[in-house]
Amino acid sequence: MPNKLSQILIWIGLLAGLLLIYLYWFNSDKSSLLKVSFLDVGQGDSILIKSPYGQNILIDGGPDDSVIYGLSKNLPWWDHTIDLMILTHPHDDHVSGLLDVIKRYNVKKIAYTGVVHSSPNYLAWLKLVQSKKIPIVIISQPRKIVLGNDCYLDVLYPFDSLLNKDVENINNSSIVAKLVYKNVKFLLTGDIEKPIEEKLIASDIDLSAHILKFAHHGSDTSCTEDFLKKVNPDIAVISVGKDNKFGHPNGRIINRLERFGKRFFRTDLNGEVDFVSDGARVYKE
Repeated sequence: MPNKLSQILIWIGLLAGLLLIYLYWFNSDKSSLLKVSFLDVGQGDSILIKSPYGQNILIDGGPDDSVIYGLSKNLPWWDHTIDLMILTHPHDDHVSGLLDVIKRYNVKKIAYTGVVHSSPNYLAWLKLVQSKKIPIVIISQPRKIVLGNDCYLDVLYPFDSLLNKDVENINNSSIVAKLVYKNVKFLLTGDIEKPIEEKLIASDIDLSAHILKFAHHGSDTSCTEDFLKKVNPDIAVISVGKDNKFGHPNGRIINRLERFGKRFFRTDLNGEVDFVSDGARVYKE
């Protein structure tokens, strides 16, 4: 009996080893690709970036634990690491789901502005981050977050530190970042509204992008004609909840996209919206 048990254990070990080797090579075959998933989290934002260099970056977490399903769908069962969590701003529809992520995943680093806000979920998130002793990076000015030689997050806004500051309109404290992989660009705008769009345009920053994440769930407070012209995306994505009480996305925004001849996808109608890029072109999955 002991010999049979030993043989069984050896075979189990060999099969497990072969499975791990297969999974490693399967994953390696895709290592040159960038994947960006606009998760379907209802009336909120959550974006998962899987870099060509193996990092998992999560930007915002939506209003509830729906983000967990999105992560489990997109990450292999053995991968419970979030290399970087970014909170664009502390409204509930962006921060609430991050509480569940921190509880279930190994979050290595967090980036946010440090802006003051009294939302209970934001305060709970700050307390949880502190209790888990997760390293924090305060985004206080434009900077590059390098993911690899040819892949990086270019943080465009805020221009100045918001640490411990009260901001009248929290939407306008949102981190704005451009994800760049070789020649492909994604512009991720949080919930910024017209005043910040105007500041970005006036700063003469290169805002051009292949994919634009519409700010503020398609509200008419955001994505003016001038901003849309400046970005000139091939495709826009609106992260929005089905039959939401705010009436997002606004009809004028949809008309504007159609008038400009832009393709667009909505998470309320299309579910999760996924893109894959080899750095030369970007494809919708």
